[in-house]
Amino acid sequence: MHGQLTLDNARTVRFLNGGVRFFLSAALTAATISGGGAPFALGLTAACGAGIDGMCALAGAALGALIFLEFSTGLAHVAVAILVYTAAVAFRGLKIAEKPLFTPMLAAGMTLAVEGIYVAQSFSPLEHLTPCLLSTVLVGASARCYAPLTRGGEEEKKPDALVFLAVTLLLAFSDVAPAGISLGRTVIACLVLFTAWQKGAASGAVTGVWAGLLADLCAGGGVPVFTAEYGFAGLAAGLRTRQSRLFSAILWLLAALTALAPVTQAQGLSAMKEAALAAPLFLLIPRKLLGGKRVKQDTPPQSKALPTLRERLDRAATAFRDLYDSLGRGPVQSTEENPAIVFDRAAERVCRGCALCDLCWKKEYGATYNALNDATPYLLERGRALAKDFPNHFSSRCIHLPDFLAAINGELSAYLLRKQYRHRMDETRQDAKGQYARLSDLLTATAANLEAVPTAGARRSYRIGAAIKPKQGETACGDTLASFETDGGLLCLLLSDGMGSGEAARRESALTCRLLRQFLEAGVEAEAALNTMNAAMALRGQETGSFSTIDLLTLRLESGEAALYKYGAAPTYIKRFGRVRRITGAALPAGLKPAPAGPDVTHVTLEPETFAVLISDGAADSGHDEWLQNLLAGWNGTDPQQLANLILKEAEKQNGLSDDCGVQVLYLPPEEVKKV
Repeated sequence: MHGQLTLDNARTVRFLNGGVRFFLSAALTAATISGGGAPFALGLTAACGAGIDGMCALAGAALGALIFLEFSTGLAHVAVAILVYTAAVAFRGLKIAEKPLFTPMLAAGMTLAVEGIYVAQSFSPLEHLTPCLLSTVLVGASARCYAPLTRGGEEEKKPDALVFLAVTLLLAFSDVAPAGISLGRTVIACLVLFTAWQKGAASGAVTGVWAGLLADLCAGGGVPVFTAEYGFAGLAAGLRTRQSRLFSAILWLLAALTALAPVTQAQGLSAMKEAALAAPLFLLIPRKLLGGKRVKQDTPPQSKALPTLRERLDRAATAFRDLYDSLGRGPVQSTEENPAIVFDRAAERVCRGCALCDLCWKKEYGATYNALNDATPYLLERGRALAKDFPNHFSSRCIHLPDFLAAINGELSAYLLRKQYRHRMDETRQDAKGQYARLSDLLTATAANLEAVPTAGARRSYRIGAAIKPKQGETACGDTLASFETDGGLLCLLLSDGMGSGEAARRESALTCRLLRQFLEAGVEAEAALNTMNAAMALRGQETGSFSTIDLLTLRLESGEAALYKYGAAPTYIKRFGRVRRITGAALPAGLKPAPAGPDVTHVTLEPETFAVLISDGAADSGHDEWLQNLLAGWNGTDPQQLANLILKEAEKQNGLSDDCGVQVLYLPPEEVKKV
């Protein structure tokens, strides 16, 4: 019964998402530019991509073409929409399709290809060329602007994308004009005024210019009336950022009248009426929607701040000292070569075809061995071999002595170069280890007489669930999970997968998590800590031959800003309601590639009612995780531990515990903040 409810909920969310895209695409078809094209609906279809969302947008574009466009224009419109969706399906899953500009360029190219055919077949190609090129540019631009709203990610661009969507939707209603006043353009003017008041003169001017340009293209008057009006009025209204709304509205009106004064067309009179109506609409917006209730958070007193800079420096010093100690714990393996390899390789080249080979290397092997052994100190001291270095009984018997000496000298040069290289590597490794010790001492000395560092006063609540299971036949799991909160209000979730499985892998991943946790708790920035760990593990790997994957999620509890850092880790999944986003990385595991090889970093914002799921590759990987995405999309519970157990159980069914499995789930409840 529970599974059925989950499935129904997921289907409902998908149905609603598809319905929204269908109606948006149909409505955007009504926003046509000069020449009759409807580029914004095509841009939305491209942004929705393949799958059910793109199919719904395609159906909406087709319906809109049937209702709002002429037959020939609508036919081209539907053809472009079909080609865009077909291309999205064809390129789905390819790495190139994930590039931000790929989809916009593809959609623009399809538009140019289809509409270019109509232009070439028309009686006046030059007359139709400009609308064709304009439609091509707008399709690509709108596909790029809509992308943050349809595909997830790019959280910082979503507010601008919402404004763009609102403006293009309102342009669909620009022809609804009772008493000569366009309702769509009036609301657009109000939106530009609000943006200017909220974000300042620069944002107001930029928003006004592009919104006005789109309005002019849809109006088709030939004169940039709305571009001049919105741009100049947005600049003026933004001079009173977040201050008196009445004064900003007055500045808006004065600037709009000034910009429209030279305009003699009837369109200018309509623009004046719309600007005049936008000002009282802006003043009627409820104060709560404008952020009127703002609570100023007082900075906590210095004496109440728990963490201090001294404590952080002491912790950082301890972390560097432990890292230094860990570099010397592995078994020390001798890397020195036996000088006898010089004679072995030389004999392989010269003596193998000699007539006296059996005599020297079988019957008289002891005498030959002693002769070469006696000559070794002279070779190593001088750096080359001479005939006098060998006993007379050996040198007089050898019929290829010059060739044998030349071969020895060649192999001796290579041997000495390898020895010099190994010595330099050992010195570099020891210097690096010593730097960690010196840095630990420096931080310890600097920690004296420092003042306290205040902490934030409010943060989000959260719940965490975790589950691990070893590989079939093993008693110890090579995956290590850790979650902790730093004094600075940073929540950290760690998942490390040691090389192989069993106890050795567990020790390696546990050491990685422990050292990285010490850095983070000491206040070291996550990326700097990871780069340091990678360089240290690369040095340690030369001694032990081991490495580990690192999957780190950090969350600012005050703001919800999160970052994902990956060294060879499996995908991470962000789920909110019925939508699942997968985040992957291409960096190698920590220790396989030395500095400056940094981790893959992805920044996201986690809102309330969001799940973040970290897994090891034993549970699922990017090539076999469709079952996990479906499971997350259909999950409607709120217990992260229950979800972690469910994922681990299903992973065991899918993969049969062929590797260690680890799952860690973070959940942010609906309540946004809690007081500390």
